[in-house]
Amino acid sequence: MTSRTAKPWDRKNPAGPGGHIKLTPEQVEQAKARAEAAGRAYPNLVDNMFVASQSRKRGAKSK
Repeated sequence: MTSRTAKPWDRKNPAGPGGHIKLTPEQVEQAKARAEAAGRAYPNLVDNMFVASQSRKRGAKSK
C-alpha cells in the first residue's frame, strides 16, 4: 500500500538520497504557523510534510 492515497503512517519510510528532507528553521516556523492556525500547540506530521512538499515544488519550478 504505497500509493499516494495511502496515509503517511501506512507508507514505507523514504529511501535513497531524495527521500528525507531536514526542515530548515524557516520551514519549522511555517509548520508551527500552520499548526497554530489549525488550533494545535505544535506541528504534526502532516504540517511538516506539507511544508517539505512546498519546498520541493518550489525547487522544481525554479529549475
